[in-house]
Amino acid sequence: MGDSDRFVKRRMHASTGFFRAEAAGLAWLSEGGARAALVYAVDDSHIELERLHPAAPTRSAASRLGAQLATMHAAGAGYFGCPPDGYAGPLYIGNRFMPSGQHESWGTFYVQDRVLPFLEIAVAAGNVTATQRPDIDAACDLISAGAFDDDEPPARLHGDLWSGNVVWTVEGAVLIDPAAHGGHRETDLAMLDLFGCPYLDMILDAYQSVRPLRPGWRARIPLHQLHPLAVHAAGYGPSYGQALHSAALLTSELV
Repeated sequence: MGDSDRFVKRRMHASTGFFRAEAAGLAWLSEGGARAALVYAVDDSHIELERLHPAAPTRSAASRLGAQLATMHAAGAGYFGCPPDGYAGPLYIGNRFMPSGQHESWGTFYVQDRVLPFLEIAVAAGNVTATQRPDIDAACDLISAGAFDDDEPPARLHGDLWSGNVVWTVEGAVLIDPAAHGGHRETDLAMLDLFGCPYLDMILDAYQSVRPLRPGWRARIPLHQLHPLAVHAAGYGPSYGQALHSAALLTSELV
């Protein structure tokens, strides 16, 4: 295989485990039944991936993606927040460190490891205001108290499943750039909804044909968008702080 068949990402001073976490996540998702980019080589300063050739999304590819996501989620994870199997290093979402502590419930995990760490950064940056913070904290208190805990087992998540991390090719949709961890399956689907995705309804219909979602899942989309919105509020300006605040208000209205 020649160099033209490979895509190389390189960073000489990458954070510890940055590329290895990506490689482990891609392998873990593939083992779970998704089509994720193949990894040919990885070390502390670079990763070599298969080169993907984008094509227009299709309805059939969207349906296959939905079914694959359902299978991938069902492959499971050891606990909420766990890293990919066989990987013991730090986790990242984008360029930011992402905690991987073990918690007894989804609610405490989600708040302590997926919302609050990025909320604190957003507050310090001025992207979440002092008037917005109490409403976000109130939603987090409800989540931590178990208001949305259920009997769903930890799912094998992509973790950063916005539409830009789904590459459409002639062979179908391929997942890239994961922040893979164990979490609630609705979080991946809510992230797909956040920035829009081609044929999203078909993806969701195919998903449900394999593994139906619990009633009320559409109303819970803002709850599961708190994490990605907090991440974006940490680095991309006050408009995401406003979106985070709105999602928190909608979350509190669910109770």
